[in-house]
Amino acid sequence: MTANPLAPSWLVVPDDANELAPAVWPSNATRAAGGELTLGGVTASALTAQFGTPLYVVDEADARARARDLRDAFDREFARIGTDVTIYYAGKAFLCAAVAEWMTGEGLAVDVCSAGEFAVALAAGVDPARIGYHGNNKSLAEIDNAVENGVGAIVIDSPVEVERVAAAARRHGRVQKVRLRVNSGVHAHTHDFLATAHEDQKFGITLDDAPTLVSSIRSHASLEFLGLHCHIGSQIFGADGFSESAARLLAVHAELRAGGEIAELNLGGGFGIAYTTADDPTAIAVLARQLADIVAAECARLQIPVPHLAFEPGRVIIGPSAVTLYEVGTVKPVSVGLDDGSSAVRTYVSVDGGMSDNARPALYGADYSVRIANRVTDARAALIRVAGKHCESGDIVVYADYLPGDVQPGDTLAVPATGAYCWSLSSNYNYLGRPAVVAVNDGAARVIVRGETIDDLLARDPGIGRGTRKAQTAGDHDTNNTAASSPDSQKAS
Repeated sequence: MTANPLAPSWLVVPDDANELAPAVWPSNATRAAGGELTLGGVTASALTAQFGTPLYVVDEADARARARDLRDAFDREFARIGTDVTIYYAGKAFLCAAVAEWMTGEGLAVDVCSAGEFAVALAAGVDPARIGYHGNNKSLAEIDNAVENGVGAIVIDSPVEVERVAAAARRHGRVQKVRLRVNSGVHAHTHDFLATAHEDQKFGITLDDAPTLVSSIRSHASLEFLGLHCHIGSQIFGADGFSESAARLLAVHAELRAGGEIAELNLGGGFGIAYTTADDPTAIAVLARQLADIVAAECARLQIPVPHLAFEPGRVIIGPSAVTLYEVGTVKPVSVGLDDGSSAVRTYVSVDGGMSDNARPALYGADYSVRIANRVTDARAALIRVAGKHCESGDIVVYADYLPGDVQPGDTLAVPATGAYCWSLSSNYNYLGRPAVVAVNDGAARVIVRGETIDDLLARDPGIGRGTRKAQTAGDHDTNNTAASSPDSQKAS
């Protein structure tokens, strides 16, 4: 089949528009005998019947395996060079009590960046000593709460935070461990390795300013300086950016050792995943080996001991483990004029969610893949664009993919790799309730985040019911996910 001229250059016409590309889908995603998508042993139809749509579905076994495999790979490779590693799960990607329990159960610590994320981690039973606290504008209350509750480490992001954290630690009679976030001048997401560390961004300080800030930290008896921290970007493929950043950080690390031993170096996260078949992320085992070799070589060159290492992955663990299910509402072929005077057809498939449950395409132009979940078909592949139901022309879920041309209203669509930065960026735009999150494992499903109802949305408005006419709450139905909001819908099999 010839590619549609409206398709992006990276998108290849599939031999089978029903096929699930292994790199993009959870490891336990399969097609049942009748062709229906099955996630963690639960069919798409069982999930949508029980919990409604839109619906985030997280494969617990897949998420746990990714966390475990990453931890094992980094432990193995850094033990090889004579040190050990702490892996923090980056809660900003997606955090709830169940996920926090999975991550700590697999030996990971947890990284948070707000009072809310910290509260979720604590409520989930995470040892506060295993929590790292980020943020470029942590409030005085957030700092005090973190210190009071025994947080493991706080990342100092600006000069004023040195005094703020030191004061909180003195007040609570603690010696608070801190890291200092620096900008290495490496932008790995664009492979733009800048020669200067003077970056125009809100996070961290320049490498040139690090000695002064570290001296300030060391002047406080209530603070313990753990080491430097750096985050060079997100969705990173390969180790080149980490290599350059590590070299710059370790050079400063070596200089700072003149003022006292430094326990660790935190190289952040940002490891990339496949959202489409065009993406080719570096395998975790390979990345761990490359990073260990980089650190060992630089420490040998600088003639310093290899420090303890810390990393903060999030997307690479939870991103591929989740799929979002939608119901198709309308299908609209649109004829688009081409430069040569001819035209081509792009089929707009509108679903019952959109930018309120996945803001990444609208925010970043992020690409995703899609498949029909409730059936397979031999229909000829057609170029489609999955659109949401919001009042925005930029409300796109999947910019371009090929689906069987007989996609129709009532079909269930599945968009993979939605575990990271989808629920966590979700909103109530157009007064849609945020969807439920359901975990699947070994043929059973359970709600791990309840979906919002119209009653939930109205409950926050103190003006509701004050007028002469009582506000209509749409009876028992809600914006979406009615079933996933009820106590009776905790399990499906």
